[in-house]
Amino acid sequence: MYAFDLARPSSIAEALKALQEDEAQPLAGGQTLVPTLKARLAAPSKLVSLRGIKEMQGICHDDAGRIYIGAATTHATVAREVAKDYPGLAALAGQIGDPAVRNRGTIGGSLANNDPSACYPAAALGSGATIVTNAREIPADDFFEGMFTTALEEDELIIAVRFPVPKVSAYAKFAQPASRFALTGVFVAQFDDGVRVAVTGASEDGVFRWSEAEDALGRDFSADAVAGLSVPAEGMIGDLHGTPEYRAHLVGVMTRRAVAAAG
Repeated sequence: MYAFDLARPSSIAEALKALQEDEAQPLAGGQTLVPTLKARLAAPSKLVSLRGIKEMQGICHDDAGRIYIGAATTHATVAREVAKDYPGLAALAGQIGDPAVRNRGTIGGSLANNDPSACYPAAALGSGATIVTNAREIPADDFFEGMFTTALEEDELIIAVRFPVPKVSAYAKFAQPASRFALTGVFVAQFDDGVRVAVTGASEDGVFRWSEAEDALGRDFSADAVAGLSVPAEGMIGDLHGTPEYRAHLVGVMTRRAVAAAG
């Protein structure tokens, strides 16, 4: 690990000011960044810790009944505090990593990093969430731009994530046993105006919506409705854990499991 300075701002304004310095980088839960630093794959001159910013923590509801989650809120807190109002999201958060990861990692850090096998991108995209930054509000459909790539500008911080609450939802994940990342994970959410299906862990382009499954489930919200559907293997991830064909197969399997769990 290379040497760096550490700033501990207590407000969003202080954090943004500290991040204006050359090579400064935000530090959320550190579950990805710290191992990267240990491996000397990154060398920021300063880390700006977001852990002490109270206005980026906690969960509440807005006037429209949507769930507003501060970006510095940990996975464990989400799993615990939204279990009644949004059980599908709570169950997803409770499956991330292990207890140590869930008590350090944050929803904002996960979305900003946009790991192609992370769970939260599927929840945000599958829910039609809105990512709130210091500068604007970004619909989830416009936020994810590919593997480890998002619509965030260099001077933007995720402040919160706003989730509309569906009628029913569920997340089904086929986990890599060591990391608990998703070899393939599918988040399904049924709203009054339709169904959203978001897939993580499978595609080389990162999280994506499976529109064919959404259309079928919009007509018949049952596992049988997607039994004959499949995604092409082209563009799926292939590695020592599974071939592209295997992951394409898992997309269908996990979708059926998620629908069955939700229904």
